[in-house]
Amino acid sequence: MADAAVSVSAAGRTDTGVHATHQVVSFHPPAERPLRAWLYGTNAHLPDSIRVRWAQPVSPHFHARYSALWRRYLYLCMESEPEPLAARRVLFTERLDDTAMHAAAAHLVGERDFSTFRAAGCQSQSPFRCVHHARVHRWGPLVGIDVQANAFLLRMMRNITGALLDVGRGRWRVDDFASALAARRRTAMGKTASPDGLYLIGVGYADDVAAQPLPAASLPPLLAGLTSLDRL
Repeated sequence: MADAAVSVSAAGRTDTGVHATHQVVSFHPPAERPLRAWLYGTNAHLPDSIRVRWAQPVSPHFHARYSALWRRYLYLCMESEPEPLAARRVLFTERLDDTAMHAAAAHLVGERDFSTFRAAGCQSQSPFRCVHHARVHRWGPLVGIDVQANAFLLRMMRNITGALLDVGRGRWRVDDFASALAARRRTAMGKTASPDGLYLIGVGYADDVAAQPLPAASLPPLLAGLTSLDRL
């Protein structure tokens, strides 16, 4: 499409098997093209596993990763036996106590040391992150863990999910989750959740990076009928 080599920057990395409904990619185009051409023309060259959903011009200093103010992840669990049509899109599980999970997740909010949920090999210089919100939602048999933060440590969201699942399954109390967080040791928590149910659903930027605010979130297809993720 650009008729030249193009270097792109993405808002963040995800583990193998993790999904993204709202990855943001920026680049400096070496050629002038209508926005419609960047959208549909690029999609014509992409495999079925990825699609460009929108395109718009931004400030010359915009960078998809370094200009981001926050990232938002959603982990989807389905209380059922494995369903072929949802395979690798959710984590299939037994019945979960989503009320207890929501209470435990509240302990994550704020700026703190998240070493408990930091994977070995993380290259970040600091274990401190600021979590803006952490909520657990239910839609029938679907349970969603919704966390927004300024940034995430390596496997931080999957490790948080693994600990919240221990609460939901009755293996941990809410106080146990809080104690594990305060311990600031990876060994204080249990297993890392699989990547199958995890989605990057939103990346936030300042309003002045573009003439119009960039889209803020996009839900997984399983939740396409919802208008928001607000917990009632």
